[in-house]
Amino acid sequence: MKRYRAAGIAALVVAGFAVTWLLFVALPRWTAPEPADPAPAAEAPAEASRRIHARLFYVAPSGARLITVEREVEFGDTPTLQARRLVEAQLAPAPQAHISAIPDGTKLRNLYMTGAVAYVDVTGEISRGHTGGSLAEILTVYSLVNVLTENLPAVTSVQILIDGKEVDTLAGHVDLRRPLQRSPQWVDDPGGAPDETPAAQASR
Repeated sequence: MKRYRAAGIAALVVAGFAVTWLLFVALPRWTAPEPADPAPAAEAPAEASRRIHARLFYVAPSGARLITVEREVEFGDTPTLQARRLVEAQLAPAPQAHISAIPDGTKLRNLYMTGAVAYVDVTGEISRGHTGGSLAEILTVYSLVNVLTENLPAVTSVQILIDGKEVDTLAGHVDLRRPLQRSPQWVDDPGGAPDETPAAQASR
């Protein structure tokens, strides 16, 4: 008799646990609404590339000299890489209201440095597309020479190569057989235009 009573009590306990589990665990799980899909995480914006302010050179309104124009140029973490970024910016199309001294289509092939001399190797368009004339050739040459010597203290002179080779001139006038130093006498004071900065005064 006691054995049957104990068995009955055990059965009641088991049944109680079963009912409790049903009411408080299983049933809420069965009746709970499906969780909504989490919203996709917003993509972090790409980090903007670091840039520097640099002086680039374009033809003055008079057509007889260069003017400097402040522009942002991509940062390079070595002098050679920064020199490449500067030359690429100088070879890019001129900003609105300015004229490039460099013939369209001219590209940078290579740039390397030996000490304080930068060797700038550009494509043949700089010569084939040139209008000619000694003044136009001077402005082309010194827009490249000045952009490096003006913006990079590590560069004191520049030699221009064409299609990987040393050349005598671009169009018959300026001697390119040796590195050239910055020549501020070919740069005008821009006269306070909003996006331009005064260039060095001409040396006499």
